[in-house]
Amino acid sequence: MIIRIVKLQLKPDAMPSFLANFEVIKQRIRNFPGNQKLVLYQDVADSCIFFTYSFWDSEAALNAYRQSDFFDAVWSETKLMFAGKPEAWSVNQITEVFV
Repeated sequence: MIIRIVKLQLKPDAMPSFLANFEVIKQRIRNFPGNQKLVLYQDVADSCIFFTYSFWDSEAALNAYRQSDFFDAVWSETKLMFAGKPEAWSVNQITEVFV
């Protein structure tokens, strides 16, 4: 499994549009072949910063999503809302602890 973390800094006036759009597309992302989980976080200190965590079966599954027409359409619309350059990391989970 691979986890893709993306940090997005949005223009303040774009936040409502971003959140509304995310509501529309989140299930399609989640249902994309190879996606196991999708989470959206908002920064506590700066409400214009969001993080997406998407969990993928493999790097190949993530790359298939990133090369899809659906991703191109979503990214084209979303990048117009950015106040800063997005950052992204692909990571492997080492451990997880639940109480």
